[in-house]
Amino acid sequence: MRHPLRVAISDNTRLGQLILTLFALYGRAEDNWLSVAAIVALMADLGADGQAVRSSVSRLKRRGVLDGDRRGGAAGYSLTAPTLELLAEGDVRIFDRPRATSRDGWLVVVFSVPESERDKRHALRTNLTRLGFGTAAPGVWVAPGGIAAETRHTLERRGLSEYVDLFAGDHLAFGDLRSKVRQWWDLDELAALYAHFLTRYCPVRERMAAGSLTMAEAFGIYLPMLTEWRRLPYRDPGIPLTLLPEDWNGVAAGELFGALNAALGSPARDHALKVIRATGR
Repeated sequence: MRHPLRVAISDNTRLGQLILTLFALYGRAEDNWLSVAAIVALMADLGADGQAVRSSVSRLKRRGVLDGDRRGGAAGYSLTAPTLELLAEGDVRIFDRPRATSRDGWLVVVFSVPESERDKRHALRTNLTRLGFGTAAPGVWVAPGGIAAETRHTLERRGLSEYVDLFAGDHLAFGDLRSKVRQWWDLDELAALYAHFLTRYCPVRERMAAGSLTMAEAFGIYLPMLTEWRRLPYRDPGIPLTLLPEDWNGVAAGELFGALNAALGSPARDHALKVIRATGR
């Protein structure tokens, strides 16, 4: 089977994201460690060149995502403590896919950063974007109220809390809130991302219905699928469906992800563990 990753494996950013997913899925379960041999072998199953994999792992180490960690005489890597914390937080969004309702209200972030600390302003905008905030006005960002604790923890961990005030409340007036949501978030772009996911992976569900997949085939689909999916719950922070366009395709995409995760997760893990054991961890 020609799995969906083959066309993008030469992209270094994409390769790094796949390796991070590999660690998130299987490294954490293996005492937070994977040998270099296991990483190279598993990524080879996706069509990745061994040297490219080693280079990407080195970049992840320089970025503070991975630590070099030799165990039992074997060279390997483990996830750093900040990365482990970030992944643990992400598990809830990625796998539970919480959706806000109007009763949850809104979280408003107001920040002001001195001109002399432009790097902090950039860091704030980057982190708020990753959390899924929309922009209501310069220095004023908004998100569903359910992500308040996650937002507070993230800003504290990044050393950005001193520049920020957080407020929780309701939209009382003025204007149509559905129209406001479209201004605060780029819903057209988000719908296009969901459409791409549906187009790419609906045929996988059809193939599963027609017959079984081998463990290797399940792995070859599952790892790239999860890598692509895990950014979407951050682009869409769970905006209430009542404020989104009718027949919002994010619902269908979420249902598809749930079905693929349930069907492919276990055989993909069996394949990964088989390779990890064969390479001596």
